[in-house]
Amino acid sequence: MAIQFYGRATAAVFAPLESTSRSSRIARRLTDAIALGLLPDAQQLPGEMDLAAQFGVSTVTIREALSMLRHEGLIETRRGRGGGSFVRVPADGASSLARRRLGEVSLVELRDLGDVYTAIAGQAAALAARRADDEDVAQLRRAAAQLAEAGEPDARRRADAQFHIQVTVAAQSARLYQEEVHLQAEFGTLLWLAFGDDASHGEMVRSCTAVVDAIEARDAHAARATAEQRVTDATARLIDYRLDQEL
Repeated sequence: MAIQFYGRATAAVFAPLESTSRSSRIARRLTDAIALGLLPDAQQLPGEMDLAAQFGVSTVTIREALSMLRHEGLIETRRGRGGGSFVRVPADGASSLARRRLGEVSLVELRDLGDVYTAIAGQAAALAARRADDEDVAQLRRAAAQLAEAGEPDARRRADAQFHIQVTVAAQSARLYQEEVHLQAEFGTLLWLAFGDDASHGEMVRSCTAVVDAIEARDAHAARATAEQRVTDATARLIDYRLDQEL
């Protein structure tokens, strides 16, 4: 029994490391940011030296990453005065980027990402219920209303992301905020592949409202449970979507 426990306990420790290069990881992070809308169409990226300093890598690594993005048609580089690298969002918005990314993620990884996201969302909602003031609640109501009013898939995706981020703002936790932004880029856009119809959009709006209601009532237990269930349901739906794509 002890040996069996040891094997399970150390499985995460000895899990394979990412085999991708630094340039590939940077390219993927920037791709995720474009898909999430954090880097909008036509926005100019920082220069190579600035990017290298921000990512903590060499300019050669940055050039390799930018070359990958150019090959994918996600940036264009202009020479001369006023030149630089500029974002090019695909014609169908984030959908094609998300589908491509989904194909690179295993079902085990999807479940793992869902577990992490559930924990982050639940804790953020519980802390928000304890710490949010009236202005925080008002901001959350506005974020939920924006999600309800959004008509296009990309607009709905951005509004949902902003709602999640606003919950971490209300939680008054800089670390949770950073984790939320990271997970939105890595996982949030994928979740929306399984929510393209009006019925599922309605479910998301109702669950948002329930989270805000619990936060306003200062009910940390209900806030956590509602936020966790929201992400759990979305993850299960995404896994079903992925399985359907394989048929």
